[in-house]
Amino acid sequence: MFSDNKKPRPMNEFGGQPNRIEKNTKIKGDITSEADFRIDGKLEGNVKTSGKVVIGKDGYINGKVECVNADIEGKFNGELSVTDLLSLKASAIIEGTVSVSKLAVEPGATFNAACTMGKGAMAGATTAAPKMQPSKTNEPAKAS
Repeated sequence: MFSDNKKPRPMNEFGGQPNRIEKNTKIKGDITSEADFRIDGKLEGNVKTSGKVVIGKDGYINGKVECVNADIEGKFNGELSVTDLLSLKASAIIEGTVSVSKLAVEPGATFNAACTMGKGAMAGATTAAPKMQPSKTNEPAKAS
């Protein structure tokens, strides 16, 4: 009778139906969820999700975003942490700091951000950068 409740959920469902902030909607505040998000309006605040964040062509976020994947067509200003793939469409405008594992950028996208990239990007974002050893500049080159 209730056997459907015991079936495993598909991988594309991160805790329920995707959330949507429609065009002409403005929100100030922080959002935390396990589901995907699509923003076509304006958000001033932070988004934290174990799903995907999509910023539509008319969408804008000013704040901090932490997610697994992100597709951006609109504007973003702030701190962006993506643990897997960040995909920037041609109309995207990104400013701020970005920490990402993988990055895909279409021609025409504007990417004015300090970027940390790679598998260690998430761990490296919270730790200080290693100090470089000074090089010896006053020694002549040696022929071998």
